[in-house]
Order: sequence, then structure tokens, then C-alpha cells
Amino acid sequence: MLLLDTASLYFRAFYGVPESITAPDGTPVNAVRGLLDFIARLVTDRSPSRLVACLDADWRPAFRVELLPSYKAHRLADAATNAEQIPPLLEAQVPVIIEVLDALGLANIGVPGFEADDVIGTLTAHDTGPVDVVTGDRDLFQLVDDAKGVRVLYTARGVGKHEVMDEAAVTAKYAVPGRAYADFATLRGDPSDGLPGVAGVGDKTAATLITRFGDVAGLLAAVDDPSAELSPTLRRKIADARDYLAVAPRVVTVRPDVPLPAYDDALPVEPAHPDRLVELGERWGIDSSLNRVLTALKGA
Repeated sequence: MLLLDTASLYFRAFYGVPESITAPDGTPVNAVRGLLDFIARLVTDRSPSRLVACLDADWRPAFRVELLPSYKAHRLADAATNAEQIPPLLEAQVPVIIEVLDALGLANIGVPGFEADDVIGTLTAHDTGPVDVVTGDRDLFQLVDDAKGVRVLYTARGVGKHEVMDEAAVTAKYAVPGRAYADFATLRGDPSDGLPGVAGVGDKTAATLITRFGDVAGLLAAVDDPSAELSPTLRRKIADARDYLAVAPRVVTVRPDVPLPAYDDALPVEPAHPDRLVELGERWGIDSSLNRVLTALKGA
């Protein structure tokens, strides 16, 4: 199964494909075409039998904000409506992307109150594998599990140059296994998500602490144990961050229990709504990208 972190991919497409790629009426469709080309390439290269495009029905869920108000707060466009800062030219393309996925017959799932990460976490928890998760988000490294065949195709350098992240790759890069990545990220912090981390704790120290104490809960227990192997400086820094550490792991950890709607993740041999797909292709001038996807689907 191929699971797409769809927003991660269409943001990459929007910034990687020129805005001069437009529909016949001049409307930019660079994110639409870029995403479709990504899908065509991934299906061709990976030959999945199943695929789900996972969506952010809620990019900043209330349950995470209640635990940690700084969560993604710097990306708010409007605090009153919880709206995200999205370039208007990209925002206008998101409904088109969903229409096209529906017409193709590609499963796409977003669940109110949850992020795409949580949908992905739930799908991987329920699936017997193998599963490849396509994302530019390091947080999903926590799902990597060789026993279940869950890997991350990490697109930080581009979809065509993605890194295959299995347990060995995650451990080589961060000195912790995937299952420990959420605690590692909690300690190190992540400014892009509004996670402050523990002051003065970077990747190396975070990995050492997780390796030594197992997880954040074990580390907090060690702070209260005078015999624990912690320097006075580290003990003080962790104690000062106790309130943050008490809640942050629940913010960083993706949910495995999202109530998913009914869906069919089988790769379609033919479009679900061929007439509608023709209309969309003509309306938005995306015939060439649609044909690449259809060719990839037939060859998978």
C-alpha cells in the first residue's frame, strides 16, 4: 500500500513547478499538475496494489492545541478561525486536487478533527503491510517498522530523489529507532511545528537520553532519582522543561485510532467517473498529467 501525505506533496509541487503552468483561462494549476505527476511516478516506480491520498481535514487539531498552545501557532493566518497561512494560488487548487482524485477513483481520506498524519498512523496500525508512506515530514519516521514492513519514502530532496527510510536508515541518521522518534523529536524540538524542545538539547543529546532512559517518561523519572546518570546541568534543563515534557509526547505522537470512513484503496484500472475526468482535464488543461496517471495505473 502507498500512503500519500498529500499536503506535503502538493506544497512541494506548488513551490517546485512554475506558476506559469496554467489552465486555459490563465488560472495556475502547478500544484495540481505537479501532484498528478508525482503520483504517476510513484505508481510507476513502486507498483502498489493499493493507494490512499491522506488529507489534513484539520491541520491544527484542538486536542493538540489544548495540550500545547504553541503547536503550529506561527503558521496561523487567523486565530479566530484557526485558518492556516496558505498562498492563495495554492489554496484555490486544493478543491481541484480532491475533485480529480475522486474522478480518477483514487481513495482520499480526511477526518474532521485530525491531521493527515493521524489518518496515516491509523491506516498503518490496521494494515498488515507492506506500507510505504510518502512524505517530507520527519514526524512520520515514528511509524517505521521493519516487522510490519512500514517504510517512509522521504521526499525532502524531491519525489524523484526520495530516501527510503527503514529502521536501519532512521537509526543511522538519528541514533534512535523509528519507534523512539516521537520522544526524540519532543526533546530536540521542531520550530516548524512550534515545539520548543528542551533548551540546549540537540540531536546527539536527545538520542543519548532516549537510549539511556527509554522514553520521555523514563527521563522524567530519572530527574527525580538522585542516583540516575544525569549531569547537574542536564538534570536542571529537563526539570525546567517538565511541564512541556508532560504533554509534548501526546502532541508529537500520531494517532492510531482515527474513525475512518468507508473507503476502497484498490488501485483503479479505469477512472471512477470518466466523463467528469474529461471535463476536469479540459477545464484545467491537465490532460497530459492525467494521461500519465492513467498509464501508470494500468501498468501497476
